[in-house]
Amino acid sequence: MLADLVAGALEDAAERQKSRGLDQVEAAALAAPPALDALSFLAPADRVKIIAEVKRASPSRGALATIADPAALAARYAAGGASAISVLTEQRKFQGSLADLEAVRAAVDVPVLRKDFIATDYQVLEARAAGADLVLLIVAALDQPTLTHLHALITELGMTPLVETHDAVEVSRAVDLGARLVGVNARNLSTFELDRDLFGRLADRIPSGTIKVAESAVSTAGDVDHYRSSGADVVLVGEALVTGDDPVATLKEFLSV
Repeated sequence: MLADLVAGALEDAAERQKSRGLDQVEAAALAAPPALDALSFLAPADRVKIIAEVKRASPSRGALATIADPAALAARYAAGGASAISVLTEQRKFQGSLADLEAVRAAVDVPVLRKDFIATDYQVLEARAAGADLVLLIVAALDQPTLTHLHALITELGMTPLVETHDAVEVSRAVDLGARLVGVNARNLSTFELDRDLFGRLADRIPSGTIKVAESAVSTAGDVDHYRSSGADVVLVGEALVTGDDPVATLKEFLSV
C-alpha cells in the first residue's frame, strides 16, 4: 500500500511539473513569506498539544467527510486550540490538494503541515510555495540518503520536517538524522493495521529534547490521555475530528486531558 501511495504521489507531482517547472516552483518557494517556527508552537508544555487534520478520506476507510471549505474548518481548529493544522494534499486516496493547503495557510496563524508522500525536491518546493511550515517525511518510504537530503532541504527552506516512524529501526534512522520533531504512527502503512501501544514502546528511544508526536489510533479523549501518559508532547488527530458532529467540541475535549 505504501509503495502504491508513493508511486501515485510521484506521478501526480510529475504531471504538475509539466505545467509548472522546477525553476518556477523554486522561485515561488523562495519568494513566499517566511515559514513559521513550528517547533516553538509544538514545544513541550504542561498540557498535550494537538495537530488537527483536514482530511476528507483515507485508503483504509474511504470517504470520511465532505469538507467544502477547508479554510473554514482549519480556522475553527485554530480557534479551538490546535497548535498546528495538518492538510492532506494527496489527491488519489485522500482527496486533498495543494489548493487546500493554500486556503488553510491564508486562514490561520498557526503552522501548517503538508501531509503527503514526499520523495522529491519538487514536492518540498511545492510545499513551501504553497505556504507550508512543516513537511511530512515518512522514513519507511525513503532510503537514508534521500531522507537526509530532503530533511536538509526542508530545513534550509525554513520549514520543519516531521519525521514519521513505525518501528525501532526507523526511530534510529530519525535520530541519526538529527530530527527535532519525530512522529510515531500507530498505523502500519504497508498493512494499515493499528497498534495504539506502539508509541509507548518506542518513545524512550527518542532522545530528550526531541518533540514526540503520536499519530493515528485516536478516537476518544482516553486515547489522547493514553498517548500523553506514554510521553507524547503532541498528538495528531484526523478522523475523530472530521467524522464527529462538532469538531471544535471534540478538539477541546481532547485538549483537556
